[in-house]
Amino acid sequence: MIQLLTTNIGRLRLLAMLEGISLLVLIFIAVPIKHFYDNPALVKMIGPIHGALFLLFVFNTLHVGVEQRWRFAQTTWKVLLACFIPFGTFYIDYRVLRNLR
Repeated sequence: MIQLLTTNIGRLRLLAMLEGISLLVLIFIAVPIKHFYDNPALVKMIGPIHGALFLLFVFNTLHVGVEQRWRFAQTTWKVLLACFIPFGTFYIDYRVLRNLR
């Protein structure tokens, strides 16, 4: 757990988990509540949090990609694409980020 906070890849993995969780909460909980119950309060609360985590994830991915000398066509675009797909950040953490040092 300490490794997640002390290395750039660890911080990227932590951001991937947080961004993935916030996307799932937004899509599967907040948006249905907004549309079915006419209550946009949860979307107004989770939306900016997810947006901030999304931006942190993108910037951190680019930073780690440059630092680790990832080839954009090989690794970086896959990690960036994962944040647009529900469960994508969990998949990319399992398949790519977990194996990096």
